[in-house]
Amino acid sequence: MSPRLRHLTTLENLPRETIERLLDRANRCATPAPTAPAQADVLAGRTVLNLFFEPSTRTRTSFELAARRLGADVVNFDIGLSSTSKGEELFDTLHTLEAMHLDAIIVRHKQSGTPDELVRHAMSGVSVINAGDGNHAHPTQGLLDALTIRQHRPDFENLTVVICGDISHSRVARSDINAFTALGMKEIRLCAPPELMPGTNEVPQGRRFDDFDAAIEGADAVLMLRLQKERMASIELPDEAAYFARYGLDRRRLALAAKGCLVMHPGPINRGIEIASDVADGAQSRILEQVGNGVFVRMAVLNEVLAR
Repeated sequence: MSPRLRHLTTLENLPRETIERLLDRANRCATPAPTAPAQADVLAGRTVLNLFFEPSTRTRTSFELAARRLGADVVNFDIGLSSTSKGEELFDTLHTLEAMHLDAIIVRHKQSGTPDELVRHAMSGVSVINAGDGNHAHPTQGLLDALTIRQHRPDFENLTVVICGDISHSRVARSDINAFTALGMKEIRLCAPPELMPGTNEVPQGRRFDDFDAAIEGADAVLMLRLQKERMASIELPDEAAYFARYGLDRRRLALAAKGCLVMHPGPINRGIEIASDVADGAQSRILEQVGNGVFVRMAVLNEVLAR
């Protein structure tokens, strides 16, 4: 049996057994048996801190809901009112917070590698969970995307998934690729404009396409990504209408996929840029299921790292 996790900063090189254990636990949270014991006190007496240096709606809220449903106390750290806004070094902030006897810090930061740096500098037994760092990793999003697919199609070894959009700047894409690879996905296809496709030295997995029609043909799931303009420096892309024409998911393109192809998006959605509204809200969309599964996956992760 794979060892229990103390931190979760990435899915890269995480054993399949560990990922499946987390998904199984999340699924039990989603569909508890009638005789299952209550989970409201699993983390009673534990304190979880949300340390978000970037805006977040889904991730921060679902981590807070997950912790509270397990009985933990939750503190939301207001960056704008903190000493970091006065120039305090991040690691001084970390040690100050550790002195308050926290059990877990959930961190989101624009700088890749920040959660691992916190792990290295921590002086207490605090657990660090990555809620997204730069373009590096978003492990709980990778888990919830895998869970959403598995609830409909558990036969990963027979599935083809397409990840389309701004892959170069996407931490979600990297964590999804790590999760899908570990779970034995038959084929992972990456589709993006050349300017937004990472090199094989950066992301070695996946079959690459710049023609979305070719990429989606026969696919069992398609995961659309937002254009992250805030992370782009000097990249010149077509205007939004031209981008949608080449890389947007509409009903015509979805018809090229396998019957019942799952439509997914990590949010926030830019309608009419990466996905048409009638597809985002259509019968094959699993986008709101992803949001709901986010709470269950984060309950599973908090249980893994904090339960006594």
